[in-house]
Amino acid sequence: MKLIRFGAAGQEKPGVLINDKRIDVSSIVTDYNEAFFENDGLAKLEEALKNNTSFPEVSNDIRLGSPVARPSKIICIGLNYVDHCEETGAAIPEEPIIFFKSTTSLCGPNDNLIIPKNSDKTDWEVELAFVVGKKASYVAEEDALNYLAGYCLLNDYSERAFQIERGGQWAKGKGCDTFAPLGPVLATADEIKDVNNLSMWLTVNGKKFQNSNTSNLIFKIPFLIHYLSQFMTLLPGDVVSTGTPPGVGLGIKPDPVYIKPGDVIELGIEGLGTSKQVAVAY
Repeated sequence: MKLIRFGAAGQEKPGVLINDKRIDVSSIVTDYNEAFFENDGLAKLEEALKNNTSFPEVSNDIRLGSPVARPSKIICIGLNYVDHCEETGAAIPEEPIIFFKSTTSLCGPNDNLIIPKNSDKTDWEVELAFVVGKKASYVAEEDALNYLAGYCLLNDYSERAFQIERGGQWAKGKGCDTFAPLGPVLATADEIKDVNNLSMWLTVNGKKFQNSNTSNLIFKIPFLIHYLSQFMTLLPGDVVSTGTPPGVGLGIKPDPVYIKPGDVIELGIEGLGTSKQVAVAY
């Protein structure tokens, strides 16, 4: 299945994407939230869709929100592509680097990117994200995929001055409003043939800056679920973003490139759709 949420910000309803048609399932699902995933909502929804073909269709003109309601956590993995480490001059990590994005950074896939006040180094990062399907604590790597709900496209926007130059605390550069556009869909695992071989790309004003493949991930998803669960309990609906490949604005030599008002950022991952954000000043 491919899950979507649609409607005005703060008023989204749950739906599914079937053969490129948006279907409203709000008559049987309250929302794609912790309770939904915790109570076997994916299996129940799949069964309901098999037995009922009368759900209403939703216009493509209606806004898409994040495909999951506000999660308890948005966890990100830093420096998880070798060639991204090289472009930023960072050492290849021996263990995953973990940081958090605020839940208030979450927004719809095509919502505007709001450049924060006092920012002149807002940057882009196309990433593969996954959503946790059930409570996970001290999970064995070989069992990890049993705790997975599905996969999403995420743009891990970053304000580099806030992140690097103002105390070296990544969270300050990662958690601004609209800095985590997620979606358009949450694709369940059966929708993706090989999550370790998905092409991914990002353009700014039509110029391609990122062009890579998930095969280049240093730490793969089963290991990340296992690893994270050693340090914190992952809850159903939590979002984990797995890192970005090379081509970020910070890494461009000799002069880094950053986002300006009016810029159009488009990105996509094979099987997970595309998203588009227009940058606006706060």
